[in-house]
Amino acid sequence: MPSTFKDSKYFFNRELSWVKFNERVLEEAADASHPLLERLKFIAIFSSNMDEFFMIRVAGLKEQIHAGVTDIAADGLRPEEVLERISQHTHVSVAWQAELLTEEILPKLRKKGIRLRSISNLRKSQKHFLKKYFDQKVFPVLTPLAIDPAHPFPQLKGLGLNLLVELRTPYRNDNKRAVIHIPSSLPRFIELPSENGKHDYILMEELIEVHANQLFPNMKMLSTSVFRITRNADLDLSEAEADDLLKFIEHELRKRRRGTVIRLEVSNQTSPENRDFLKNLTGLTELDVYDIPTYLDLSAFMSFLKLDYPDLKDPTFTPALNHRFIRDRNVFKTISQGDILLHHPYESFNHVVDFIHEAAEDPQVLAIKQTLYRTSGDSPIVKALKVAVENGKQVTALIELKARFDEQNNIEWAKELDRSGVNVVYGVLGLKTHCKICMVVRQEGGHIKRYLHLSTGNYNATTARIYTDLSIMTCNEEMGEDASGLFNLLTGYSMQKVWKKFFIAPGTLRDNISRLINACIEHHSETEPSRIILVMNSLVDPDMIRLLYKASSAGIKVDLVVRGICCLRPGVKGVSENIRVKSIVGRFLQHSRIFYFKYQGESQIYLGSADLMQRNLNRRVELVFPVEDPQIKRRVRGIIQHLLDDNVKSRYLQEDGSYKRAEIPKNEVPFNVQEYLLAQAQEKQREVDTISN
Repeated sequence: MPSTFKDSKYFFNRELSWVKFNERVLEEAADASHPLLERLKFIAIFSSNMDEFFMIRVAGLKEQIHAGVTDIAADGLRPEEVLERISQHTHVSVAWQAELLTEEILPKLRKKGIRLRSISNLRKSQKHFLKKYFDQKVFPVLTPLAIDPAHPFPQLKGLGLNLLVELRTPYRNDNKRAVIHIPSSLPRFIELPSENGKHDYILMEELIEVHANQLFPNMKMLSTSVFRITRNADLDLSEAEADDLLKFIEHELRKRRRGTVIRLEVSNQTSPENRDFLKNLTGLTELDVYDIPTYLDLSAFMSFLKLDYPDLKDPTFTPALNHRFIRDRNVFKTISQGDILLHHPYESFNHVVDFIHEAAEDPQVLAIKQTLYRTSGDSPIVKALKVAVENGKQVTALIELKARFDEQNNIEWAKELDRSGVNVVYGVLGLKTHCKICMVVRQEGGHIKRYLHLSTGNYNATTARIYTDLSIMTCNEEMGEDASGLFNLLTGYSMQKVWKKFFIAPGTLRDNISRLINACIEHHSETEPSRIILVMNSLVDPDMIRLLYKASSAGIKVDLVVRGICCLRPGVKGVSENIRVKSIVGRFLQHSRIFYFKYQGESQIYLGSADLMQRNLNRRVELVFPVEDPQIKRRVRGIIQHLLDDNVKSRYLQEDGSYKRAEIPKNEVPFNVQEYLLAQAQEKQREVDTISN
């Protein structure tokens, strides 16, 4: 039995594991049990996931190669090898995505009255409508850009749609090329006048292709090709060089528009000559070029979810209210009577919003301190913080400006809150603040009392309806002391290293998780077996994986529910045969992080913001907190068991890196954990309705 588990054969590659995750997303688009528009949603999610992966992860691999980095990761693969394998996998999955869309989903939507039409098949009146639409609303916005020695290839926007036009000057054998960038301000889908209650659409790029000759009078059009480039969008955030972090990040965001091109997508109708022309101009290799057999940028199809076709979507639901809040009608009184667990999206996020709103209005509240990593547009929480300032509260908001692809939104929130009088800070230099915590300081009688909201997910009312997260409201004194210490660390120069209840990264989180795993190993026996169950988004950190191998080798049964990346290889004899890894991908995005350890007959449960990745353990401020209330512990243990029992949306990671759907024995019934929890929440809401009436 290996003692250190350092051999690369025990680890999967991080990037290739992510590619497998996105394939599981695409499997949901292929699942005929989903309503049609939900299947289309998964098509769109697959594309947006892929865009971000190329902008950050693939771009990072290319930077490593360019910089001559020779460090080998735990899996033993060089960056060049990883890029080649990514290309092989993603070319196959993109082709499958196109097949699902064009051969299954769109034809079925057509039968339901949602039709993506071609201009050549339209009636004369419809073509007239589109001609008028082009002349009045599209033509004035377009700018043709010539490509020749006097006009170099334009600095095109990453992920934007473009039209390459090949032209010829009349009476001369002189071919020219130009690019038309399709502005994102124009709608991607143009709805035609209603015909028998049907929704007919034309793609903007097709409309421009048909009428592009108006942009080049007296020239002969030879061909048009739709294409799209992806740029490196990973920001170079050397914070030590920044005098003003907000201005520095604003500057870096402008540089993102000029990032290196790392992927080229072209319509498969593009001629070989034009394809090579674009490939050479962008400096890409064949591995980086994707010939798309359908429309480009399928993430745009997410807009179809706004259509009023309830029979083509998942049934709507109203998150359940917590009966204790309804009964007491005072959030502080309710929390004072005992900790409260909320499970989103099954239970209402409004309770979190109300917590902050009541704090803003309560004359006994002295201060509110909160972290904001990602929040929603028109955020009710931001509004509440502004009201709190108006009411004379001391309000501090820690806004993480480096939340990827939310940088600009967070900059705007930071400016708005700063103008309103909130103390806005940006966290600890060199670290990304990822912890989710809100603290309300209240005067009660002759003493100060701290009320906390601690969560695995963001303060975002929109994602709280589609992400599964757990949060606790408490007024536990020791946790309150830790919360004060954490905010002092985030806003000042505190060097606190000892915490009463919290596990904080970087610092004590890695050590404490390691301690708990080692305690399970030390006390494991046949008569009193230990148990480890971890629920998270990603498992990457090599040292944590080696500890789990050590636990498995000691005979401990380990269950891992890892939605996304998992670098641990299960089922290896003498190493990981006691480890089972499953991924659940379904209607809601599994986002909770739960850490369960049992040894010597006692269980410990922790919730938090951190995955077991190097970035979370070493380069982010993370918070993991204990679940101590016996009733809440039982409930969380029940949630864990439901996740383990799921046999409908679960895929099990195999020793070879593939994922296999759960097989349902004949003596078992299908169990979809998300549907079960949703039904359970609706039953609780009916009980609440009875109480409130």
